[in-house]
Amino acid sequence: MAEITITEADGLRRRRAFVGAVTGHVIEWYDYGIYGFLAVYMGQLFFASEDPTISLLSSFAVFALSFFIRPLGGLVFGPMADRIGRKQTLLIVLICMAGSTCLIGLLPTYATIGLAAPILLVLLRCIQGFSAGGEIGTVTSFIAEYAGPGKRGHSTSWLMTTAVLGLLLGSLVANGMSAALGEAAMLAWGWRIPFLFAGVLGMIAIYIRLKLEDSPEFLAIVAAGESSKAPLRETMTWGRALMLVFCIITVHASIFYLVLTYASTFLGEMLQFSGTVRFWFIISACVLAAAVMPIGGIMSDKWGRKPVLLVSGVAATLSMLWFFLAAPGATPVSFFFPLVACALSFGFYASSTYATMTELLPTKIRSTGIAVAYNLPVAIFGGSAPLIAAWFISATGDITSPWYFFVGTGVVSLAALLVLRRDDFTKAEQVQAISANQKAVTEVA
Repeated sequence: MAEITITEADGLRRRRAFVGAVTGHVIEWYDYGIYGFLAVYMGQLFFASEDPTISLLSSFAVFALSFFIRPLGGLVFGPMADRIGRKQTLLIVLICMAGSTCLIGLLPTYATIGLAAPILLVLLRCIQGFSAGGEIGTVTSFIAEYAGPGKRGHSTSWLMTTAVLGLLLGSLVANGMSAALGEAAMLAWGWRIPFLFAGVLGMIAIYIRLKLEDSPEFLAIVAAGESSKAPLRETMTWGRALMLVFCIITVHASIFYLVLTYASTFLGEMLQFSGTVRFWFIISACVLAAAVMPIGGIMSDKWGRKPVLLVSGVAATLSMLWFFLAAPGATPVSFFFPLVACALSFGFYASSTYATMTELLPTKIRSTGIAVAYNLPVAIFGGSAPLIAAWFISATGDITSPWYFFVGTGVVSLAALLVLRRDDFTKAEQVQAISANQKAVTEVA
């Protein structure tokens, strides 16, 4: 057998790390997203009310609550990943996520144990949110550091692709079961199956992540003694970078949960489309968004992050406006096109956001910085998007009214992109280079 060269060994290690990280990410997002697809059933089963709108709003409120826990998870797991490493942190967050998701499938409902049922559901959703808050900064740093400069757009775009595929898997399981079993069976027992399935997937993902090695960039700064001893405190000195990430992610968060979570409920509850139509519409949106993400990542590697984000950000803002203004009197045929526009613009925009985050922050605080700056807008503008949209419609009686919120998120992101400068990307690299040079001088002296 021919001996494997160092270059070939590095290539194998990179491919193994990439496959391991993104496979775990698929399962993480299946676990986290499945609740959104079952929100209608969860509202009826866990939040007793004679008004179905109140039950649905309560279910979406729990969905939103888990997102507001995400920044807390980021504050714990982000610094952990910058101190002890990416691999160990990825394992811990995955165990938390898979375990809590599986336990939701075992919960007794309100009819069985009364008020304790929604309390337990809220607790488990908070654990899910806590875990998700630690996943994003850690896995994004891990993939970006393995990819290296010049390939981060394409490499990190696969994280968004696999996140969508994880949600697609959740949609296939939840909506497929709804179409096959019907509402009565889903309310009786069918809703539990997608959550219990997470336990099986979690075991697979944990096994995969046990085989990973930490990223070369992180190991290098540890070996050089340059890892941060207080990553959270040091992260706070990067105020401009954190604010840019926060604002750029704002529309990323809102359109993500519009296309991949709220749209299913909107099509059914507001437009009265059949379960079969919803099933195929959401699958089509997921596939289209996922398909263009690697393309957008390559484009941003070639032409730069800002141009790709600006063009796709404008498209995303306009497509969300079209989505809601086209709703009154819509038929499945007429509404398919604004949904496709949202899916495509979301795919191109989200393809480059992760790479942008990694390049605005230095390696030693990258996981912490992303965890802080990403989780806040996702909590405020993403996880709350279904709740805010449902509230707008309930308060005004106008199914087009949520466009004010969604278009507003687009305006915030576009404003940040307009002030984004070239030196915002080079500052982190310059800081690391200065640190390395200072260490070299000290060692020589």
